[in-house]
Amino acid sequence: MDRTLIQEILEVVEQAAIASAELTGMGLKNEADAAAVEAMRKRMGLINMQGRIVIGEGERDEAPMLYIGEEVGTGTGPGVDFAVDPCEGTNLCANSQRGSMAVLAASDRGGLFNAPDFYMKKLAAPPAAKGKVDIRKSATENIAILSQCLGLAASELVIVVMDRARHKDLIAEIRTTGARVQPISDGDVQTAIACGFAGTGTHCLMGIGAAPEGVISAAALRALGAHFQGQLVYDPAVAQTSEWADYTREGNIARLNEMGITDVDKVYEADELASGENVVFAGSGITDGLLFHGVKFEKDCTRTSSLIISTLDNTARFTNTVHIKDGATSIALH
Repeated sequence: MDRTLIQEILEVVEQAAIASAELTGMGLKNEADAAAVEAMRKRMGLINMQGRIVIGEGERDEAPMLYIGEEVGTGTGPGVDFAVDPCEGTNLCANSQRGSMAVLAASDRGGLFNAPDFYMKKLAAPPAAKGKVDIRKSATENIAILSQCLGLAASELVIVVMDRARHKDLIAEIRTTGARVQPISDGDVQTAIACGFAGTGTHCLMGIGAAPEGVISAAALRALGAHFQGQLVYDPAVAQTSEWADYTREGNIARLNEMGITDVDKVYEADELASGENVVFAGSGITDGLLFHGVKFEKDCTRTSSLIISTLDNTARFTNTVHIKDGATSIALH
């Protein structure tokens, strides 16, 4: 990977965000996702690279585009692995709620953990708490550490947790410390990354979400020097999801073993989930969120708001782009 890819990667997420945003609020989550996938794939195909999707929309038989193992790009240039979520928060997009975005992580070949279609226990925290909080500790212990690291009282801390039945006890424990809980319905990537920036009002992400999104979050937080840990969840009794109604703990362990994961309880650090020498995160808002605005459609232009975080040059670029329409006659500055 090299710096010339950063602008192209930005355009990939911008085009995916615009495509999904065309359907915002229409209740068409699958269609919004499909539109983002097609736009992302089309733009990736123009990049001079030997790209490969390592985390995508599913296996080839389930996803005709951006499936795991799909090759993208022109076939010439550097080898790049991608973890993509073209429409992260499809329900949020469908219902015109905050926090939906087009997102990806990129790294040198072999630099992203091939996250299986599992769930993952996650812990995201600011740079000041890196290596001090630990996913193996209780929420109570981690909040005390976080309070000390940030110089904030527990009552000033905001802990984001996915609003799921499996988190009932976790939420109750967090509240006993005096910390505040911010439940979210979907889209934990943006809230995880928000932990890496001061001033977002979000101090920590705890709980269980999807493993592929955990890898994307890890890439961003590693590049920011922030804290991220993940631990795969394989017990249906812990995941508490209808999708695993017919799965068993033993069967899931066997699936992980087949994938080459023998230590099923391993705690992964950010630099293990995103281990490449060079790592880039890119996200573009579909709807308004913590980090950036959603797509805005105007008479003569379309506006996107995006974020690129890169270890290539140790930067976090917040980018507002005006996409000018043919025949435009009046483009406002803001």
